Parts: sequence; C-alpha cells; structure tokens
Amino acid sequence: MELNFESSNSAAVIGITGRLDTVTAPELEEYINSRLGGVETLTLDCAGLEYISSAGLRVLLRTQKKMAACGELKLINVSPIIMEIFEITGFNEILTIE
Repeated sequence: MELNFESSNSAAVIGITGRLDTVTAPELEEYINSRLGGVETLTLDCAGLEYISSAGLRVLLRTQKKMAACGELKLINVSPIIMEIFEITGFNEILTIE
C-alpha cells in the first residue's frame, strides 16, 4: 500500500493505492492519526484502492467516528468493486462517498 498526503489549511487529502488489508490497515490508521491535528475535512482518495478487508473497514469506521467529532470524512474516486463492498456491508450508509 502507498499513501500520499496533501493538506491546505484545515483540509487534508490522503491518497490510498494498493490493498487495505490486515497487514496494511494498522499502517493506514497510524498514518491518519498522526496527521489529524487541526484537520476539519479529511478526504480519502480511493482511486488506487484495489481491495479492502474487514480490517480496512474497521479503520474507516474508527476514522469516521473521530472526524465526526471535529469535522467530516469523505471518500472520493471509489471504484465499483470497492463500492460493492461498501454496499454489501452497509458502509455506504455510514460514510460520505462522492
């Protein structure tokens, strides 16, 4: 998995490329948590996300809860394969997906 971070004022974008699974989910969570200070809008760019496991879904859920307290989390460029996983698990009802 590769991560790319961009920020401007109180908004940040993290690009995710590769697989978000049991091995890489802790890395993403640590990466996000280390960059949340002062961020009110966090956007996860999923254009390069190829796969997400339940461990990855847990990271998204925890991030959603943290961001709900101080701002918003949104996902962009979600592929049909990843969107299908969100729909099956009901995460499309929990997350803001654009």
